[in-house]
Amino acid sequence: MKMRYTAIAFAAACAVGNQSWADEAAARKWIDAEFQPSTLTRDQQLAEMKWFIDTAKKLQARGVKEISVVSETITTHEYESKTLARAFEEITGIKVKHDLIQEGDVVEKLQTSMQSGRSIYDGWISDSDLIGTHYRYGKVMNLTDYMAGKGKEFTNPGLDIKDFIGTSFTTAPDGKLYQLPDQQFANLYWFRADLFARKDLQDRFRAKYGYELGVPLNWSAYEDIAAFFSEDVKTIDGKPIYGHMDYGKKDPSLGWRFTDAWLSMAGTADKGIPNGMPVDEWGIRVAADKCTPVGASVSRGGATNSPAAVYALTKYVDWMKKYAPKEATGMTFGEAGPVPAQGQIAQQIFWYTAFTADMTKKGLPVVNADGTPKWRMAPGPNGPYWKQGMQNGYQDVGSWTFFSAHDANRTAAAWLYAQFVTAKTTSLKKTLVGLTPIRESDIRSKAMTDMAPKLGGLVEFYRSPARVAWTPTGTNVPDYPKLAQLWWKNVAQAVTGEKTPQGAMDTLAEEMDQVLARLERAGMAKCAPKLNPKGDPAKHLSNKGAPWAKLANEKPKGETIAYERLLQAWKDGKVR
Repeated sequence: MKMRYTAIAFAAACAVGNQSWADEAAARKWIDAEFQPSTLTRDQQLAEMKWFIDTAKKLQARGVKEISVVSETITTHEYESKTLARAFEEITGIKVKHDLIQEGDVVEKLQTSMQSGRSIYDGWISDSDLIGTHYRYGKVMNLTDYMAGKGKEFTNPGLDIKDFIGTSFTTAPDGKLYQLPDQQFANLYWFRADLFARKDLQDRFRAKYGYELGVPLNWSAYEDIAAFFSEDVKTIDGKPIYGHMDYGKKDPSLGWRFTDAWLSMAGTADKGIPNGMPVDEWGIRVAADKCTPVGASVSRGGATNSPAAVYALTKYVDWMKKYAPKEATGMTFGEAGPVPAQGQIAQQIFWYTAFTADMTKKGLPVVNADGTPKWRMAPGPNGPYWKQGMQNGYQDVGSWTFFSAHDANRTAAAWLYAQFVTAKTTSLKKTLVGLTPIRESDIRSKAMTDMAPKLGGLVEFYRSPARVAWTPTGTNVPDYPKLAQLWWKNVAQAVTGEKTPQGAMDTLAEEMDQVLARLERAGMAKCAPKLNPKGDPAKHLSNKGAPWAKLANEKPKGETIAYERLLQAWKDGKVR
């Protein structure tokens, strides 16, 4: 119902001083000025905002005036913090303090809250990588039961959970939803399509390697292309050109390089989507119940120090030292991220689509005068241990997370804000700003179709089944914060040469088993680890499942495919 405002009503609204003017007029203002385009009609948007206004009044009556939430610092969350939080306050009257901090700090504060039993924030946008942690400790709210029970009156009737594309990643072994996706992005292969299309380079590559220069399907081809640009081409337009980009500084972000499914691309895990089962991409094996971790080392049936994992680490070190800019070994994730946009990188095997917005800015060396990119994104190539049916790569799914023991009214208000920033009224505009889509309806929208030519394959990827073959860390990992910190310290020793790749992975696997043992002794609310006894590693290696036995030939012939054929496969509804 459209409300008419008299001068008296307007004066009364203004008289509240510093309090926000929470009403339908504010909703109309935001819908018209900011929340366009949307997959909803304007009337549907108004109706959805009316529900938020009415529901917020219930919480205000219970004394909730302000809430605090936190997320990592990426473009999508900056938009939420600076724009959507203000819109929420003006429309509902509830103020939101939306903090932006580094991802590692989010995990650290979350861990502190879990240990103390007191949540620092009313709501968290935490990676779904922690789904196994949240489920086992029993301190994070089960959203499935909350929406049907205590939180029913605070749950938007138009939320449409089935429209979210990432819920399979935020569902625990009990089949319940523990986190609501807020943004997601994948790591894909990135390459300079303009350089790959040059006939002179195509001819030179074919003459040397005996196959076409194109999107690599396997790591052998990626390595050949890396060597070709770094060692044969060497320069483009008078500037050095490199066939690879990475980072290797001893820093927590180095761990993400590996826990974000680097091993899975090589083929370390078992088959299974969203994650290998019983052995996942971290190399952790679970028991027949698909929930109880039993070990990470090969001696316990895991795969963290298996031949496939050692191969993956070996290639990571070799490629970075041979084919990337020499500065790469001293860079962190944040420092290395902008480098491809500078125009001197020919390809990158592991590139986050979260960088899409920054990679499409006019004036960049990798953007044409008409705003279209000179680069494209494609499925990442697979290592020799990879088999059909395995996880293809990593996808980050930042998701709303709430503590079950937190103040019920403040939790409800934070849940309201979480639904607001993911609502159909606001989500399409947010997607166009941050390019981290979460809803099927947004991905299929005309607005995304119109944007597709400038996004280098992002829209085609998210419209294809590929989007569920790139998956976050799964439920085999029982304590993400404790285990994740082991990776970067051990990988760094392989980068510096302090240890061989085998030595580094042996140490990592042993340390992971030690953490699993401590968790077993301490106990967990659900599915605590129960380590297998140590045995002869050779008895666990197999050709039928992880840990996979060492291949006689880890570099088969390189295979490539024309990008147009890949794009058509996505359009035809295929993963690759």
